Amino acid sequence: MTVVDPDVEAAEIEAAIAIGPNGDEVNAKVPFHMDSPLRVPAERYYSREFFELEKEKLWPHVWQMAAREEEIPDPGDFVEYEIVGQSLLIIRQEDGSVKALYNACRHRATELGRDCGRFPGNQIVCPFHGWRWKIDGEITHVFGREGFDPETIKKEDISLKEAKCETWGGHVWINMDHDAPSLQEALFPAASLLDRAAVGNMRVKWWKEAIINCNWKLAQEAFFEGWHVKQTHPQLYTYKDSPGNETNLQGTVYTPFMNGHGRFWAGDAKEGYGGKPDFLEAAKLNWSGQDAMTLERDVHVFEGVANGMDTSSPEYVGRAMKALFDYWDGAGIPHPPMGPEFMKLWGGDIHLFPNYLMLPMYVNSLAYRVRPHNDDPDWCRFEVWSLTTYPESYETPRAEKLGRFDKDDADHWGLIPRQDFANLERMQRGIKSQSLPHTTLAELWEVTIANMHQELDRRLATDY
Repeated sequence: MTVVDPDVEAAEIEAAIAIGPNGDEVNAKVPFHMDSPLRVPAERYYSREFFELEKEKLWPHVWQMAAREEEIPDPGDFVEYEIVGQSLLIIRQEDGSVKALYNACRHRATELGRDCGRFPGNQIVCPFHGWRWKIDGEITHVFGREGFDPETIKKEDISLKEAKCETWGGHVWINMDHDAPSLQEALFPAASLLDRAAVGNMRVKWWKEAIINCNWKLAQEAFFEGWHVKQTHPQLYTYKDSPGNETNLQGTVYTPFMNGHGRFWAGDAKEGYGGKPDFLEAAKLNWSGQDAMTLERDVHVFEGVANGMDTSSPEYVGRAMKALFDYWDGAGIPHPPMGPEFMKLWGGDIHLFPNYLMLPMYVNSLAYRVRPHNDDPDWCRFEVWSLTTYPESYETPRAEKLGRFDKDDADHWGLIPRQDFANLERMQRGIKSQSLPHTTLAELWEVTIANMHQELDRRLATDY
């Protein structure tokens, strides 16, 4: 489905700014609430009370990215999505649509599928007693039917239960609340921005996971800003700069949007800011350190037009961009037209509330999904995707996760994610210091962190 009309005016998107701090009506219902956009109470990252409230008021009622569409290309293909103890099977239907079914036999609760796979003959079979359902959840066989009271095995009672399920941008989204607003409403305006970057054309290049000793919110917030690059990723800070300069030369604008979404992208955040990095060197380091936002094919294009030029000059950048668009056209790779409304997102970030991020670059994107792990506020599952756009003639294989790897595993994680991961567990240990009642946010650089927390409080204060 198309979540947002592609002709929606940019002004409408930019007008969808966040509503700001909450009032007493919300704050009174939420422990450790946000009483200032410049401070986040530390307990939000480790309190069992706060975590249980998220389990009750957030996860059962919010749209979540549950799968990539290419994980389930054919009818009967399934992938399991788990969140705070709730397991759902995301299943491709015979008509090409997708359903999300609760992963529990209606007889004695046996799990019906795990991880990913395919239901042979488009039938879901319970491994315990052999009850069967169609892949749309309709019951087809009750073994030992004669032994049951007919009132207990009515079709409407023993067919598998569904969650809401919709698709956008190559993703499958689920919501366990059937009274929730539509996906279109929930993702606005973030989906509109990403539509302009043509993320719907992108497919999985690779996909991996790490288990990290860090709260899910604290972990994802590390990517809500690019301000940390100079210290965390010094190799990527290719601006011509004096060693002691405290000015952030990245010309980045941060925008908090309604529904808890956020964005940062290129632009002059403050008069006098905005340096000129070495474009080619940064591209090489991005590819070798991550292999996601910038790929080897992009580097080859950029190298092909360097010819001894100053690769930090606007003239070189313009030539590199033209060569990239020419390459896409020649290779049959679909792409949006050249224009600032999507090119300004390159190297930026879109956060889709509550826990999914996309960082588009060229016709690629890095993507993160962060969720709680093992019913523990101190741990998270951190998944990373490299997405790219292939030629239209390319047959995309079924996407499969390469595995779960230790955060320090240099054979499976590039330098950039290992540098990021190194900060996360340190933050979780530090957040419990009795000297620290709250974290302190920069009004200029970290406004989208505050916005995410303010939206979270509104969700936690809702009476469902």
